[in-house]
Amino acid sequence: MWFKNLQLYRLPAGWDMSIEKLEEQLAKKPFNPCGSQDMESRGWLSPLGNEVLVHAVGGQWLISLGFEHRLLPSSVVKQEADERAAEMADQQGFKLGRKQMKDLREQVAQELMPRAFTRRRRLHAWIDPVGGWLAVDAPSQARAEDVIEELRHCLDSFPLTLVRTERSPVSAMADWLAGNEAPAGFSIDQDCELRSVTEDKAAVRYVRHPLEGDEIKGHLEAGKLPTRLALTFDDRVSFVLTDKLEIKRIDFLDVVRDQIDGQAEDEEALFNAEFALMTGELGQLLPAVVEALGGELKQEATTEIHSAVTKSAAGDPPF
Repeated sequence: MWFKNLQLYRLPAGWDMSIEKLEEQLAKKPFNPCGSQDMESRGWLSPLGNEVLVHAVGGQWLISLGFEHRLLPSSVVKQEADERAAEMADQQGFKLGRKQMKDLREQVAQELMPRAFTRRRRLHAWIDPVGGWLAVDAPSQARAEDVIEELRHCLDSFPLTLVRTERSPVSAMADWLAGNEAPAGFSIDQDCELRSVTEDKAAVRYVRHPLEGDEIKGHLEAGKLPTRLALTFDDRVSFVLTDKLEIKRIDFLDVVRDQIDGQAEDEEALFNAEFALMTGELGQLLPAVVEALGGELKQEATTEIHSAVTKSAAGDPPF
């Protein structure tokens, strides 16, 4: 149980949701496989594979949203519909019209749907009710919003906000690279991406490359800004910080993982040990990242931020 990415959200101060209440709310929409005519199904799964939808270890909660998609490519539907249309044209002596072809494709899709293969996946979300964090292990905000949207549907009240800092990640990362000095507790690794703000959107990416030379400073002076920067925190957790305040490519180093080697008696004990260790490390990392970015922005515009999250959950870009 190790998260690879973090899409971050803030729970409101004094959020009084109990684990029992959350369990009850999520049970309103359990995961069920796709029906014969469903292209997609989603619902809440037990993180451990039992009947418990909210798994708790040391005051930290874990929830999982399951998805099932039918794999029915439009090209397959079109091919079958075209073959049938050709046969019908031979029989009746004229080609099908546009509306008839549209109806035929819909008919073919309905017929093929029950026989289509399905693919399942799940997204985990970590809830820290004390620290006030909600983090989704998703590679993008769009994926994370699938979880947020389902939570909004299930919970009576869920005033979630985006994480805002006094300094933008872009500005802070540019200063760290220009001065070749990471904030306290962090070290700069060897991966970064710099992107131009001009219309050409020129970009340069460094992978396993020293970042302290004049070459990086030259790109910064030319107007390119960092959109991704690899960092390590406290010699324990390495990750990539993005311009959207995403935490990606998380890697818990051996000094962390070695703490549980040989101590777990079974699969569930190992799962719990990893989750407890992971949340403990992230519980220190996230406040340190926020502090390195100047602290959290005073939420005088909470309503505006909440509205942006709601719009994003509805499919519109939040900013």
